[in-house]
Amino acid sequence: MQLEDYFNFLTPNDIRLKGSRIGIETILNEYIYQRHSPETIAETYPSLTLEQVYATILYYLHNQESVTQYMADWLKYCQESVKQQDENPPEYILRLRQLKAQRGM
Repeated sequence: MQLEDYFNFLTPNDIRLKGSRIGIETILNEYIYQRHSPETIAETYPSLTLEQVYATILYYLHNQESVTQYMADWLKYCQESVKQQDENPPEYILRLRQLKAQRGM
């Protein structure tokens, strides 16, 4: 089995673990930025095996330049999404804000 066999490469910006809907960014965020151990990550996501977590980390280590860019693009997308949602909140958020204001919270 080759390392790439653990993943579904849906698009250049969407790499997921085979047999799940979990993207590599989820595991790598936990590993790189949250500094969680592979064992902790596997416990957090019970649909994944420890082997899949290690395969994702190994894929990152073998492709550090491209995966670092992948993660930077993902983080930028997340930040833009939060900004977009703040600027154009869904109707239910507006209603909740209105109720909160009416109750003086």
